[in-house]
Amino acid sequence: MRSATWQAFERLVARYLFARGFDSVRVVGGSGDGGADVIATINEKRWLVQAKKWDRPVGEEVLEETLKAVRNYGAEMAVVASKQGFTQSVHDRLHRDSFGGTAVQLWDVPRLVELGNRLPTEAPAEGRPDDYALRPYQEDAVQAVFREWDSDSSGRAMVVMATGLGKTFVAASVIRRIANLRPGLRVLVLAHTNPLLRQLEVAFWPFLRKDEATLVANSEEKFDREMLGRISYVFASRDTFDSVVKAGGELPKFDLVLVDECHHLGTESYGRVLERLDVGSADGPFMLGLTATDWRPDGESLRPLLGEPVIRVDLVQGLKSGFLTNVDYRMYTDNIDWDSLREDRGGRYSPKAINRSLFVKEWDDAVVGHIRDAWREIQSPRGIVFCSTIEHAKKLAAQISAEEFTKAEAIYSGHGLLPVERNKRLWDFSDGRIGILCAVDVLNEGVDVPDVNLVVFQRVTHSRRIFVQQLGRGLRRAYGKDKVVVLDFVNDVRRFAAGLHLQGELEGDGPKVGSPETISVGSTVGFRRANSSDVEGASFLREWLGDVGALEDAGEDVSILEFPDPRLVPER
Repeated sequence: MRSATWQAFERLVARYLFARGFDSVRVVGGSGDGGADVIATINEKRWLVQAKKWDRPVGEEVLEETLKAVRNYGAEMAVVASKQGFTQSVHDRLHRDSFGGTAVQLWDVPRLVELGNRLPTEAPAEGRPDDYALRPYQEDAVQAVFREWDSDSSGRAMVVMATGLGKTFVAASVIRRIANLRPGLRVLVLAHTNPLLRQLEVAFWPFLRKDEATLVANSEEKFDREMLGRISYVFASRDTFDSVVKAGGELPKFDLVLVDECHHLGTESYGRVLERLDVGSADGPFMLGLTATDWRPDGESLRPLLGEPVIRVDLVQGLKSGFLTNVDYRMYTDNIDWDSLREDRGGRYSPKAINRSLFVKEWDDAVVGHIRDAWREIQSPRGIVFCSTIEHAKKLAAQISAEEFTKAEAIYSGHGLLPVERNKRLWDFSDGRIGILCAVDVLNEGVDVPDVNLVVFQRVTHSRRIFVQQLGRGLRRAYGKDKVVVLDFVNDVRRFAAGLHLQGELEGDGPKVGSPETISVGSTVGFRRANSSDVEGASFLREWLGDVGALEDAGEDVSILEFPDPRLVPER
């Protein structure tokens, strides 16, 4: 604890709160954090922790800063954790001041050790197995990976699962099983971005025993090179380890290497790192790759590196087999300028050129009305609206809040939104104090709310990868959640192609995963106009767009599509 970086000290406090059963545990420390380093909720009470790894005792100024943060974040409990304890004036004030009704606790190292000793030795997933039970397809994946590891033949395995199906959960589960059989197992988790690396470390907390330490090695955090060889679980960025290799440094031996988003493995930097780690050699580590697609960005296959996937579950398989929540996907055609489609034009056009003519630019008022109607039909609604720009997100959040059916806030990075306000909005959403977030990006940090049951796409440019990530925010199953309603106010012709493609796959027989019992599910993709089914519009779009797969994946400047024969356009 005393040798840890300040970031590791914050994570240690957060991991303790998680092990104690707190919800919505997040590390928020950093520039502009407003005096909060860790936030969490238990029994509907918000705790805020400021963690100081100073070389001197913490004084009253830190206590004041923490109390101010409590007010800013709307918390009820204040905790100051300090590596070097507290000045006498802080202790004196704790005994004489009521702090305006805010409960205050001081945690020095002896207190943290005492609190840690009270925790069970076993991993949370071992102590509360019902909370971390694997679904049948996840158990199949765990066993498939375990067999590859146990056979000691190929030294590798790849798991291909769509967003929302629990790839990391599977990986952490199987690594826990292996570690139980091989005490002292040393694990390296590699990722290509720092945000992903932080998420992975947190995702492993349920599967780590109290005495199993973690170390994060990336560009944001100083780390002791010698500690790499002594810590059980190392979470490292690809580029940080590549820098070590290019500088002629050595990397310690690991027993198992996990690569998340392994479709990035084809890069030279990954190649150098894996070579230095002896991956693929007879006495090298076992490598496990996780991805939603087993094709690299350069179009090459991952099979030479990781072999055939030991399990594959795509989005449609997950929906058809009931592994994901049912989807009620509604694509709105109200935004189409049908008169423009009747103009006779020759030649082929790019999606960008088609979009300029095809769609009405402004209809936010109607969109808010559709969101309100969907909100009122959903039990215990919780929603995310994906927008194209910050200004649009702000405007839409204000319009939704003005309707007074729920409170909405815009969420984005930078551009005037201070970290303290962003953190508070995410916390409010997790705790249910905000009903709808209007987000500008894929919202891949800070939000893990399985009961999101309304997802809205408004003015978003189509990208298959981002589309699946955003849709995945609503696909996770949760108690009492029967489906997710998706409202897609289309602004890109490729999105219609994606909807038609998904509709066709869901209505077809589709492949099965292994041989599980397939249940009847209610996932649908429908086209709507004025909030009623638009069968005529859907039929026309299918006829016009033709090779929907080619269009869905086309770049926005690629001339691929002709305008339709004006005689075929429905009269509206």
